[in-house]
Amino acid sequence: MKKLVKFLYESGLLKNVKRSGWSLLGIPSPESVADHSYRTAVIGYFLAKMEGADPHKITTMCVFHDIQETRLGDLHKVGRRYLSFKEIERNVLTDQISFDQELFSEMEECQKRESKEAKIVRDADLLENILQAREYLNVGYKDAQNWIENAKKLLTTNSAKKLVMEIENTSPNEWWDGLKKID
Repeated sequence: MKKLVKFLYESGLLKNVKRSGWSLLGIPSPESVADHSYRTAVIGYFLAKMEGADPHKITTMCVFHDIQETRLGDLHKVGRRYLSFKEIERNVLTDQISFDQELFSEMEECQKRESKEAKIVRDADLLENILQAREYLNVGYKDAQNWIENAKKLLTTNSAKKLVMEIENTSPNEWWDGLKKID
């Protein structure tokens, strides 16, 4: 029980860990890893349903897919060019969640990116990045288009490929169109 409570406190740190890649575009206050993980889980739920996979397993994997960043921070792709993170992230996961063997096993599966579920999680992660990049693009960060183009190349599921086409054809502000109450 003590390990769980300590882990719960630790997981809260993700609210304070900012996504570092956006700093390359000059974005002064990017979203947190917790923000990113939440929307990744929402996307993962729907991708799982679209792909005929287990939504519970995939949302679980999505929620925890960046949990190691409580201890490692969020290192952007330029920094990762110089470091091999796979073994380091596995060591952190072992220290963090080995007290829950089911979760640990799912996260190992997620990191290997070989199973259908792990591929869906990866696509959910990429789609979240694409949505965020579209939002930044919409407020003037033109270089965010590069994020979109790079992430699109990595999508593997048919559902994610269809979804990205709709994302590109929908304004980030379109969701509230017609919802404002004007007295």
